[in-house]
Amino acid sequence: MAKEKKKKTPIPFRLNFMFFLIFILFSSLIIRLGIVQIVYGDDYLREVDRTENDVANTPVPRGKMYDRNLNPVVDNEPRNAITYTKYPNTKTADMVKTAEILATLIEKDTKKVTIPDKKDFWILKHPKEAEALITKSERRKVTEKKLEQKNLYKLQLERVTEENIKDFTKDELEVIAIFREFNGGYALTPSIVKNKDVSTKEFATVSEHLDEMPGVDVTTDWERTYKYDETLRSVLGKVSSSEEGIPSENIDYYLARDYTRNDRVGKSYIEKQYEDVLRGQKTRVENVMSKGEVIRTNTLTEGQSGKDLILSIDMELQQKVEKIIESELWRAKARGNTYFLDRAFVVLMDPNTGEVLTMAGRQYGRNSETGLTEMNDFALGNITTSYTVGSSVKGATVYTGYQTGAISPGSAFFDSKLHLAGLDKGSYSNLGYVTDVSALKKSSNVYMFMTAIKIAGGHYIPKRPLGINREAYAIMRNHYAQFGLGVRTGIDLPNESVGFKGVDMSKDGLLLDLSIGQYDTYTPMQLAQYASTIANGGKRLEPRMVKEIRNPSDEHNQLGSVFKSMSPKVLNELGGKDVWIQRVQEGFRQVAQEPGGTAYKYFGGKSYRAAAKTGTAEAFYDGPRRSQYSAPVPTTNLTLAGYAPNNNPEVAFSVVVPWVYQGKPADDINKRIGEQVMDAYFKLKEDRAKGKSDSDKKAEDTQ
Repeated sequence: MAKEKKKKTPIPFRLNFMFFLIFILFSSLIIRLGIVQIVYGDDYLREVDRTENDVANTPVPRGKMYDRNLNPVVDNEPRNAITYTKYPNTKTADMVKTAEILATLIEKDTKKVTIPDKKDFWILKHPKEAEALITKSERRKVTEKKLEQKNLYKLQLERVTEENIKDFTKDELEVIAIFREFNGGYALTPSIVKNKDVSTKEFATVSEHLDEMPGVDVTTDWERTYKYDETLRSVLGKVSSSEEGIPSENIDYYLARDYTRNDRVGKSYIEKQYEDVLRGQKTRVENVMSKGEVIRTNTLTEGQSGKDLILSIDMELQQKVEKIIESELWRAKARGNTYFLDRAFVVLMDPNTGEVLTMAGRQYGRNSETGLTEMNDFALGNITTSYTVGSSVKGATVYTGYQTGAISPGSAFFDSKLHLAGLDKGSYSNLGYVTDVSALKKSSNVYMFMTAIKIAGGHYIPKRPLGINREAYAIMRNHYAQFGLGVRTGIDLPNESVGFKGVDMSKDGLLLDLSIGQYDTYTPMQLAQYASTIANGGKRLEPRMVKEIRNPSDEHNQLGSVFKSMSPKVLNELGGKDVWIQRVQEGFRQVAQEPGGTAYKYFGGKSYRAAAKTGTAEAFYDGPRRSQYSAPVPTTNLTLAGYAPNNNPEVAFSVVVPWVYQGKPADDINKRIGEQVMDAYFKLKEDRAKGKSDSDKKAEDTQ
C-alpha cells in the first residue's frame, strides 16, 4: 500500500501579516529605545536630575528710634514665633495634616475664623458630600466651557449649610485657624502662624516635632514697643501687623520695590516717611528644588536690621510740655465759658538748625467706653490743623511794609479807630502815635491796617471806600510765605496742611483782617517756623523731626556709626536791609521785656530774655461740634510766637489755643503756657549742665 502523503495545514495570510506587523513594531520599539538610551540618554538623565532655584526673602527687625539725647523711644521686643512656608506642589491634604499635628502642640486663637473658613474646611474634609453639591448639568457646562471651573467651588461654598458647620469642636476650630494661616501665605515665603503669647513650652515642643510638619519652623519675631507709652505716638506712626501685611492701597508701590505681600511696613508719619531706612535688608535665601521638593537651601546674603533714627525731639522736654498743656486746659475748662475749648499746641524748634525739639498737642475729650473725660495725644494737630492766629503775625506785616515801601523804619501812624464805609475797625483802645516797633510792642491793629492800605495803593478817608488794589491779597500772602505762613513748612512728615486762604476779596475790611491774622489760617508748625525766621535774622529753615540716621549695631543697646547727618536746609531768605529784621526783633523784645508789652507780665525779668508776639483772633468755631449749629459760632483763639534769648536765640516757639472762650471774658492761657514752657526749657538745660558738672567732679575725685 502506498504511503499516504501528510497533508500540510495552511496558515492564513492575515495571520502571517499580523505576525509580520508585530515584528516590525517590536523592532521599531527596540530601535527607539536604543536611540533614547544611546542618543538622548544623557539629556533625559539631566532632566530627571534637573533642579530649580527659587529665592525667598526673610524679614529682619526694623530700625529703632532714639530721641536727641539718645534715649530709646521706639524699640523692638523679640518674640517667639511659629511660621509656615508653603512650598510648590504642596498638596492641600498634606497642609491639613500638618495643621492637625500643629494644633495638638499649640494653643491657637480662633476668633478670626470666619464662616467661609469653616465652609472651606468642611469641603476639604468631606470631599464626597462636597462633590454631591454640584449637579451633572453644571459639570457639563464646565466641559462645554459655558461655566468656569472656579465657579463650581463658589457654588459649593454657597451650598454648604450652617447645619454642616455648626458642630466643629474647639480642636477642629484650632485646626481651621492654623490652616487659614497656612493658606494665606505665599509660596516660599515664611508666614506667621503665631507670634503672640507663644510659651516656652510651645516653642520647645514644636521644635521637637518639626520633622513631622513640613514647612513649619520656629523663629524670633519682633514687635514694636514704645518706651514713652502714648507720648508722641501719633507722630511716631504705626506699622502694619503680620496679619495685615502691606496695606491694600499701597500694594503696587511696595511690590515694585521687592516687598512681599505679608511684609510689615510703616503705615503713617515717621514710620512711613522713613520706611526705606527703617525696613533693613532682608536675608536672601535660595531654595534649591527638585521634582517640586526643596532639597537644600543656600543663604545668598545675610540680613541686616533696619537703620536707626535719632530724632530731634527731646522726650523729657516733650513730656514736661505736655503736662503743662494738660494742666492749663483743665484749669481753663474749670473756669467755665469754655464749651468749645478742647485742644492746645506747642512747638519748640532750634532756629539755627530747624530741628524740632518739642511737638506737643493735647486734646480734651470723653472716653466712649467709660464716659470719663481724658486728655489724649494730638501732636499731629501741629501740622494737620490750622487756625486764625491773630496778632502774632504782625511781625510779618511790618516786614512786608518795609519790603513793599509802604513804610520804613520809624514810620508812625496815629492809632485811633478807623471809620470805613459801613464798618468801624480799631485796636483794643486808642493808642495814639505808634511807630513800627511800638506798634508791635502794644499790638496796634490800626498800624497794621494803615500799612496794608498803603501796600494796596489805597487811601483812608473816613466813611469812604479805601480804593485798594485787590492784588494786595496776593502780595501780602506771598510775603507772609517767606516766613512760612500759609505754605508747607517742608517738615519731614506726610500730610502737612497749608491752612486755608479766605476767598472773598471784595471787601476792604477783609484785607485789613488779613494784616492782623484774622482771615487766613495757619498751623502751629507754620507759626513756629515764622518765629524761627525772625529769630535767626531772616532764614526760613526746613523743620526736621530726624536729626541723624545710624547704621545698625551688632552690640545690644549700642548705637552704630553715623550713616547720615541731616544738615540745616534754608528754604529761602527774607532779603532786604539788616535794619528791617532788627526793627521787628526789637518789637518782639519789647513785647516780652518792656513794661507795656503785651507779654511783659509773664516774661519781664526772666533771665533767659525772651522775645515774643501775642495773638488774639476773633474766630468762628469749626471743630467736631460744628454740625450741632446752623450758623458759625463766634469764639476766640489765643496764640503766642517767640524765641529766647533775644540776643542769641537757641529756641523758637509757638503756642496755639483755639476756641478758648466766647464773648467778653478774657484768658491768658497762651501766655501762661508760653511762660511755663520757656521756664521748663531753661530749667532743664540748667539741671543737665549741673548734672554734667557733678559727673565731671566725681570723675576728678576718683582720679
